[in-house]
Amino acid sequence: MGQAQAARKSIASGLLLAAAGAICFSGKAIIVKLAYRYGVDAVTLIMYRMLFALPFFIAMAWWAGRGKPPLSNRDWAGVLGLGFIGYYLSSMLDFAGLQYITASLERLILYLGPTLVLVLGWLLRGRRITRVHLAATAVSYAGALLVFGLELRVAPTGATAWGALLVFISTFTYALYLFYSGEFVQRLGSLRLVGLATAFACVCCIAQFLVVKPLSAAQVAPEVIWLSVLNATLCTAAPVLMVMMAVERLGPTLASQVGMIGPLSTIAMGIVILGEPFTPWLAAGTALVVAGVWLFSRAGR
Repeated sequence: MGQAQAARKSIASGLLLAAAGAICFSGKAIIVKLAYRYGVDAVTLIMYRMLFALPFFIAMAWWAGRGKPPLSNRDWAGVLGLGFIGYYLSSMLDFAGLQYITASLERLILYLGPTLVLVLGWLLRGRRITRVHLAATAVSYAGALLVFGLELRVAPTGATAWGALLVFISTFTYALYLFYSGEFVQRLGSLRLVGLATAFACVCCIAQFLVVKPLSAAQVAPEVIWLSVLNATLCTAAPVLMVMMAVERLGPTLASQVGMIGPLSTIAMGIVILGEPFTPWLAAGTALVVAGVWLFSRAGR
């Protein structure tokens, strides 16, 4: 009886952690959109986010690496490459794209990531794509295209298309990270890998600002600073830990399925906080994307 009760508590806490992590991750786009209202550019904004997040990821890497052997040169090359592609480049493109599209469309495009991982597996490793995978992919892209078409009607065509393209490339670079990170996760552990790779991405973002911007560009509205602190803690470092703890309790499949609450929370926050419009077309597109990702997770990777 005691073991059964403990198991139920573990599952309940895992569900709560997975949902909270998904919601916190989704809040990133909302905070970025709020910060853009104060005239800050993408390079400066992502620099502040990564500057405040850097200590947390260094602490994660140190904690996860205690008592473990040092990284080999090959491991360091892999970690730095994954950090550059999966966190620095992906984050930079995502922040840039959010200047032109709504938070809702951004989140739906990001949720297409599993389909890109599937395509990479087919192209680079000859993995078989099933009919269920194809159907799930078609459903997801139909939903994203529906919302994209809606935004084309209410926003300048060129800006919307450019923003959607930037976010889609961001999704692709993160899919590359997921595709190549498997062997490093097995050797280093997920927390150590994320800590080291993201810490390197933080350094890249800070260095980028120092190279392309004058120091005077760091003078921003106080609201941008506080929003960046919130982004770095509540929407960056905290959800990484929450999702990993959820995976330990639920397993990756169930944790990812709970994470489908992400697009819904982004839309809700976009409507309430940003005043973004809610239409039946947006609801239909979101339902299609979530349904496609759910079918995809049920079919397996």
